[in-house]
Amino acid sequence: MIVGVPQEIKRDEYRVAMLPVGVEELVRSGHRVLLQKGAGLGSGLPDQDYLDAGAELVDRATDVFAQADLIVKVKEPQESEWSLLRSGQTIFTYFHFAADRTLTEAMIKSDAICVAYETLEVPGQRLPLLTPMSEVAGRMSIQEGAKYLERPQMGPGILLGGVPGVAPAHITILGGGVVGANAAKIAAGFQADVAILDVDMNRLRYLDDIMPANVNVLFSDRHTIREELRLADLVIGAVLIPGAKAPSLITRDDLKVMKAGSVIIDVAIDQGGCVETSLPTTHSDPTYTVEDVVHYCVTNMPGAVGRTSTFALCNVTLPWVKEIANRGIDRAAADVAPIATAVNIYRGEVTNQAVANTFSLEFVDRWPTR
Repeated sequence: MIVGVPQEIKRDEYRVAMLPVGVEELVRSGHRVLLQKGAGLGSGLPDQDYLDAGAELVDRATDVFAQADLIVKVKEPQESEWSLLRSGQTIFTYFHFAADRTLTEAMIKSDAICVAYETLEVPGQRLPLLTPMSEVAGRMSIQEGAKYLERPQMGPGILLGGVPGVAPAHITILGGGVVGANAAKIAAGFQADVAILDVDMNRLRYLDDIMPANVNVLFSDRHTIREELRLADLVIGAVLIPGAKAPSLITRDDLKVMKAGSVIIDVAIDQGGCVETSLPTTHSDPTYTVEDVVHYCVTNMPGAVGRTSTFALCNVTLPWVKEIANRGIDRAAADVAPIATAVNIYRGEVTNQAVANTFSLEFVDRWPTR
């Protein structure tokens, strides 16, 4: 099989979808790997490293898309790439379809096979290809929140950990999954006052056992959320329903009870956001203000730390890339249940129930035994 790795063109995206070791593994298995020149530079990986591993370098993304049977990316195909997709070609990347009807319809029209990192599920309802980027985004959320609480960034001028005699910041984290738990760890290390909200009592009991004393766990309901918003200097939106649009937990009216200059980091923006007033932003222009509340809604947070994120991502994606390359997507989806869960669109058919429900589209269950 010919595996293609184009350079990422989403704004402020510095990750690359394959490491040189991944090239070496695929070539050793008898596959060809086409890499667009410069694709790894944002992650500190020069072309020569890929050449040494056996990659074939090409000048343009068009060369990659025109020849490859399997395209491996980090972010969803951008609008300028849609016309490059070929009927029957497999695209393996983060899609987050539920947040973007236009993208969904374009991929249906392309007749390509869209395999989404974020819905590949292994036993135990684990999402191994989403987890490392959720870890990065969770940790980054506190780092970014600390910055935007500073007065030069239009924040109220609050230090997360306070100092002796001055109270620390209050941080509210909506969602106790991978993003929320990682955000809480970093926030606790800053000595902030932290609350994690979730609806899963078993998860709350687990978090209560492992978190330090300055992290409190609370059951999430409307009253608790509203009370926490009154207290919060920083809110982290960290909710996830796999494959589906994130639920809206904070309304525009809720913002009116928040402190002026408080900050929301909506990590859930990739899935549409969990705040009614959230709109996608970029690293170049990351924030805007509604009702005196600063909103940070960058859709590719891990892209800013490209080297860390690339290694974390490729460590977990490579085994699945090899499965698809070795078997072909049809056999891989039939034989390997997690790959079937990752196929969201198959040649014009929507094969993910959550995506179909989001846009009232017909769902086709191609692998009913998965």
